[in-house]
Amino acid sequence: MSQKLNDEAFLSIIDATPLVSIDLIIRDVTGAVLLGKRDNRPAQGYWFVPGGRIRKNETIESAFKRLCEVELCLEMNISEARCLGPYDHIYKDNFAGKSGVGTHYVALAYEISLPEGLQCQLDDQHSGQQWWPVEQLLTSDVVHSNTKAYFDPAYCYARLNSSK
Repeated sequence: MSQKLNDEAFLSIIDATPLVSIDLIIRDVTGAVLLGKRDNRPAQGYWFVPGGRIRKNETIESAFKRLCEVELCLEMNISEARCLGPYDHIYKDNFAGKSGVGTHYVALAYEISLPEGLQCQLDDQHSGQQWWPVEQLLTSDVVHSNTKAYFDPAYCYARLNSSK
């Protein structure tokens, strides 16, 4: 397991390089998506899909399992999810609120369809959780644009064609 960095060291890393994370797109049987209201920067105050950073020397599979347990109180394996691919999340702010230091995540998106009756509960980094119909989240001013990108066909098309 990797050593925990102090805030100053972590902020210098954020200033110099992208972070790699996993975002979890959780759907219920109706197709609605679970969002949490973020308490932390970046994207503080917005509704966002759950997820988190991949740690040094942690495999994607292990990070997925850990994030499901910590963020959702669910035991899930990556084989139960569908990979939607990588997304860039670029923010003007950072966890510490230090001016002039933006945050760049390369987020690996994984979609999970919850079987009927299976419940999940977001962790304490969120001040609320809510199931959102996709049509509603796409038009809401309180859902972050990086979350909307997971459901916007125009964004997916542009992203897929930008590599040509």
